[in-house]
Amino acid sequence: MLNIVFYEPEIPFNTGAIARTCGLTKTRLHLIRPLGFSVDDTHLKRAGLDYWHLVDITYYDSYDELVEKYPDRNFYLASTKAKKKYTDVEYKDGDFIVFGPETRGLPEDLIFSNYDKAIRIPMLKDFGRSLNLSNSANIILFEALRQLNFLDLE
Repeated sequence: MLNIVFYEPEIPFNTGAIARTCGLTKTRLHLIRPLGFSVDDTHLKRAGLDYWHLVDITYYDSYDELVEKYPDRNFYLASTKAKKKYTDVEYKDGDFIVFGPETRGLPEDLIFSNYDKAIRIPMLKDFGRSLNLSNSANIILFEALRQLNFLDLE
């Protein structure tokens, strides 16, 4: 099983979109607080996230807490600051792919202290924006799934 991590996500619709993908691909979703939205039943129903209970979601208070729980796993950090393309990685079952918040990305100290595991999606630099968070997560997740022969998905 693969793992998607959203570090301090801010926009509920991006998290909802990747939660649906995770549910449909048997991928675990890990959310690191603080979240920029509420995940109580009222807010989830209002947002149309009636599938939330079908997704394997775990919450953490810090990135360190997550890494301490899975010390022997690969953590790939998605960032526009990385040199290595996401297609240059050989993903393994159990790997984690980490994404930062929509407005600021992952902290630079985290990226540069793990630069050998930092990956990026090639895109224009002078556009002034990057890809949407949930789109980026889907792109990289499906490359990892493709490499793993889709882990017995139909």
